[in-house]
Amino acid sequence: MLKTKNQLHFTLFVTKIDDNPHHFNKLFKLRDEIEQLPQDCLNIKVDFHYCEFLGHYGVAFWGGLFRLIEARGGSLAFDWNTLPEKIRMNLAQNGFLCDFGFDTKPWDGNSIPYRNDLQQDMSAIADYLKYNWLGKGWVNISPKLQDAITGRVLEIYFNAFDHSQSAVGVFSCGQHYPKLGFLHLTVIDFGIGIPTSVRSLPQNLDKTANEALQWAFEPGNSTKQGSICRGAGLNLLHEFIVKNHGNLTIFSNDGYVNIDDNIIYENKCTNFKGTLINIALRCDESYYCLATEAHQLQKRLF
Repeated sequence: MLKTKNQLHFTLFVTKIDDNPHHFNKLFKLRDEIEQLPQDCLNIKVDFHYCEFLGHYGVAFWGGLFRLIEARGGSLAFDWNTLPEKIRMNLAQNGFLCDFGFDTKPWDGNSIPYRNDLQQDMSAIADYLKYNWLGKGWVNISPKLQDAITGRVLEIYFNAFDHSQSAVGVFSCGQHYPKLGFLHLTVIDFGIGIPTSVRSLPQNLDKTANEALQWAFEPGNSTKQGSICRGAGLNLLHEFIVKNHGNLTIFSNDGYVNIDDNIIYENKCTNFKGTLINIALRCDESYYCLATEAHQLQKRLF
């Protein structure tokens, strides 16, 4: 929420963010408001007074929004004194505070660290996914399946760097919620959005947002000429999510995807200039591995 202080200064209030659809819409609209501000009106004070809860979605999104403001020539003044202690501890643990100049080093815990990748360092991102996300033992999977899922999620990063045209890179954050029994990871870019990228090809000009998303996630499709045709590798990830009773959610432009036991592609009224992908895995007692490891299986992937 933006509040005008005077012609050249604004206060940006960070409010409660969880997985409520209304909260997503609020973030997407705020991104548009920031982009519409004149560049001489980007001296912004950040206030956390009304922030009762800041989920991993919000951490990744706010981090990207703050860097977007700076990329447009804006300046940020964080009023850390308004930050509730419980949220301060979480933001310190996941590295968000450290990334924005607060003198606190992150530590190991239930958070999957906040990170901002300005460049395509796939080795570092692969380590992040393998050791900070799937490698913590919160989901009981075989090393081969862990590598396979890491590879599919890496394709999400590949596509963000190859096609999004984001000026501020890619943002990630996640969280293990022991009481809820879920492990989450959110990946966000503030680029042009998947449907916009897909419509850059003449044969896709008339596709709706949901049609463009379906096209983008078909293996072999790519909007970048001469690039490796990867698609987004959702098949194996979808199979695992179904077996695990997890969830995959995607917002991009006015398109929306929800994958669990079923796959839903929809057009939404709210338009997000960028792409937000959240993967939620259930932390149950089952052991998961690839079909090629069938002799060891307690539960088959496919």
